[in-house]
Amino acid sequence: QIQRALRALSIPLERLHVMKGHMIQDMCKGLSRQTHAQAKVRMLPTYICSTPNGTEKGNFLVVELCQTQVRTLLVTLYGDGNLSPQMMYKIYDLPEGITQGEGEALFDFIAQCVTQFLAETTSSDTDSEQCLPLGFVFPFTCRQTQLNKAELLSWSKGFSCSGVVGKDVVELLQAAIDKQARPDKEGEASGGGGWFKSRKSSQSAPSQSRHVEVVALMNDTVGTMMTCSMEGRACEVAMVADKGSNCCFMAEAYLVETADETSGRMCVNTEWGCFGDDGTLNDLFTPYDQAVDEESSNPGEKRFEKMVGTLYLGEIVRHVLIALTAEKAMFTGTDAAVLKEKGVFTMQHLLEIVNNEDSITEVKRILEALGLQPSERDCGRMQQICRAVLGRAATFHATGLAAILSYMCQTRDLESLMVNVGVEGELFAGYPRFEEILMSVSRLLAPECMATILASRDGSGRGAAMVTAVALRLAAQRRAVDEVLAPLRLSRNDLVKVQALMREEMDRGLGKETNPSASVRMLPTYVTHTPDGTEKGDFLALDLGGTNFRVLVVRITEDGITMASEIYVIPVGIMQGSGEELFDHIIDCIIDFQTKQNLVAQMLPLGFTFSFPCQQVGLDKALLLTWTKGFSASDCVGQDVVQLLRDAAKRKRHLGMQVVALVNDTVGTMMACGYDDPKCEIGLIVGTGTNACYMEEMKSVGTVEGDQGRMCINMEWGAFGDNGCLDHLFTHFDLVVDETTINPGKQRFEKLISGMYLGEIVRQILLVMTEKDLLFQGKPCPKLQTKDIFKTKFLSTIELDGDGDSAANNGIGLDSNGLALRQIRTILNELELDASFEDCVLMREVCQTVSLRAAQLCAAGLAAVVEKMRESRGVDQLSVTVGVDGTLYKLHPCFSNNLQTTLKDLAPKCNVTFMLSEDGSGKGAALVAAVANRAANAME
Repeated sequence: QIQRALRALSIPLERLHVMKGHMIQDMCKGLSRQTHAQAKVRMLPTYICSTPNGTEKGNFLVVELCQTQVRTLLVTLYGDGNLSPQMMYKIYDLPEGITQGEGEALFDFIAQCVTQFLAETTSSDTDSEQCLPLGFVFPFTCRQTQLNKAELLSWSKGFSCSGVVGKDVVELLQAAIDKQARPDKEGEASGGGGWFKSRKSSQSAPSQSRHVEVVALMNDTVGTMMTCSMEGRACEVAMVADKGSNCCFMAEAYLVETADETSGRMCVNTEWGCFGDDGTLNDLFTPYDQAVDEESSNPGEKRFEKMVGTLYLGEIVRHVLIALTAEKAMFTGTDAAVLKEKGVFTMQHLLEIVNNEDSITEVKRILEALGLQPSERDCGRMQQICRAVLGRAATFHATGLAAILSYMCQTRDLESLMVNVGVEGELFAGYPRFEEILMSVSRLLAPECMATILASRDGSGRGAAMVTAVALRLAAQRRAVDEVLAPLRLSRNDLVKVQALMREEMDRGLGKETNPSASVRMLPTYVTHTPDGTEKGDFLALDLGGTNFRVLVVRITEDGITMASEIYVIPVGIMQGSGEELFDHIIDCIIDFQTKQNLVAQMLPLGFTFSFPCQQVGLDKALLLTWTKGFSASDCVGQDVVQLLRDAAKRKRHLGMQVVALVNDTVGTMMACGYDDPKCEIGLIVGTGTNACYMEEMKSVGTVEGDQGRMCINMEWGAFGDNGCLDHLFTHFDLVVDETTINPGKQRFEKLISGMYLGEIVRQILLVMTEKDLLFQGKPCPKLQTKDIFKTKFLSTIELDGDGDSAANNGIGLDSNGLALRQIRTILNELELDASFEDCVLMREVCQTVSLRAAQLCAAGLAAVVEKMRESRGVDQLSVTVGVDGTLYKLHPCFSNNLQTTLKDLAPKCNVTFMLSEDGSGKGAALVAAVANRAANAME
């Protein structure tokens, strides 16, 4: 009989693995918005998104509602790494019957405890205007929607106060505290029904001298984690093994679907005491557990807690003894009626028995004191039973911990996890083998995880103060961050104004008289047609748009288009040297390419993509207006770039090409997409630079003779705002970036949008945030002082979010969110920046703010274009396709979606489709040449 009882309390490793799997499944259910209501492991968000970093300082009040007492503490932190907090505390006994009375009376009593405690601990010269933050430790199941907003779901532990369930307990406590400050108005603070009558009359219920604000609510488990995060140790998991049992951990915030927060991490209160209430632990629930459950005040509920909580372990032992006595395996021939008394065995008895394993005499004394007459064999068996019950409780705690550790490891996409686990409670403190079992079993069940156990000191006191301190630190940081980023956050009205300004500048640029003074030049391209399908032959295309230069041959046949190309680098010395050197280099590239392609002997039509502002006076004649994108070659501005290319070919005696058309990359993009979609009448580039073109009605183009048909207009919108009309949008960061460019005051719209500048804008913001101690704990970052060290491509990596495809791994949703945060840290390490997790989250917010503004401004400009086209054509609804190219648009994870969403809002009467260009500056230029060649042949 004794062996059968011990076997029932001993769980095989295989069954623990199954239990761990069930725990993870229920955790996932609890985190999902769809299945949360059915989950037994509730996974409640706590809205605690950070652990202490050692900079917290100030006075923090804590009030803890305990089983029979109210505990008040005043904790002072000095910003010294939390190494020497000063604490004062006082305990007040709860009045008899108050835990079953009215809720208002309970909260009034707690508020009076706070008032009296402050009267005794704060000096008269303390600044009465200063607000004192309070953390409220409320050890009951609540649904939190903010750190300081929590609705009580149910009472437990003998409490059943009326009028509280379903109410916000923070609001109730705050109201009671505020009432203490107005005793003359409420008549409620003059003694509280005799609760404080032992005090001198002159001190009775002192008036609140300082405003107290409840800023955080938490349970003891969260407090345990925060306590263990002090003294420079990051702690991300906490377990309470006490009368009840619970665990919390820092989960990836995007997985906590029941909360709105999606960035960083959030502490989740598992409330795992109800694990198994759905029957998943039925085979582990022994007859002894069943008996304890039936005698409890909540049969069928909190079944896991009833197998591990110290409130129940003595009862489990009692029922084992009842069964064995009935089977005459123990206490034979003696009176064992005392075993029928509920509560006769306490946790203290169990601990005394297992902690005196070598002393049968001590065990016998304990049992005799309870009214039993044990034999020596009974004492030995009693030790075995107590060890089995306590060992099973420790093993189940270890299994739950293993589930959480594996979940954390998998959702962070790590091969291994090293983490500190804070532990507190009677079972942990009193049972010497608890930590050993916790470590060994969790390691067997989660070998990929290495946990270090940290003993918590006063989690519900010090820890609650830390929660409050961190909350205030984060709130202050949030205000400071918002202040820094506010100028970059555009309202809808801001965007509507930009749209209207763009439209004004477009009209000025199209007008013959106003064109010279317009910041948006609206240059005619002399491209009036798109491909009609009859084009055939081989065409050369050249693409000069940045630091790389491409040469292509494009073959157009009845079967479609095929291309071959090669990329050539343009050295900085040539970019910024003489024009003759630049165009000689281009011809050298063409000769090299034609030689490799065996095309030297042929005279091929050539389309030249030249992605710089030009005044085009014919399809094959264009005067360079200004260099951009880092180019500054001399003797080119004001010259015909087609002639410069022809002159270089003469110098090199190259006869294998004939320049028939010059286009910029934006027009080429539109033409390339127009080959596949006849509705494509807009070209957009958002890459190193930015520009747009569109098909305008000839009657609206005042700078070119003729009113019939349409012509593609190269807007050159990068210069929008050069006349000062966008000055109100330029922030301090934009101005600093502009001043350090080679063309200060020029291309101002482009400097807010394009990839060449976004990284620099982010770098300037990071420098300011570091100066304000918002990043990297204010430590100087020498490498961050280097211009262009923060690449725009970093924004794409950093902004990878959780909205993409998810993979499933043992029922755990994984996405790119956690991966991106690790990549942020990798990027920052490359920059020799020592970044915390919170730094990474803030970095992402900075990048998101900068790229969102860029997309919104781009959308405002495009909204002006499509609305102009709609009005010029006299239609109520316009359907048009935008051919788009550029690395920022194509590679950034959010830019295209932000652009399209904003455009739809600003131009609701336009149905705009976006089509990614396939080599617009190459294929598009060749198509312009092909159309020009076709037209020339037709004329001949």
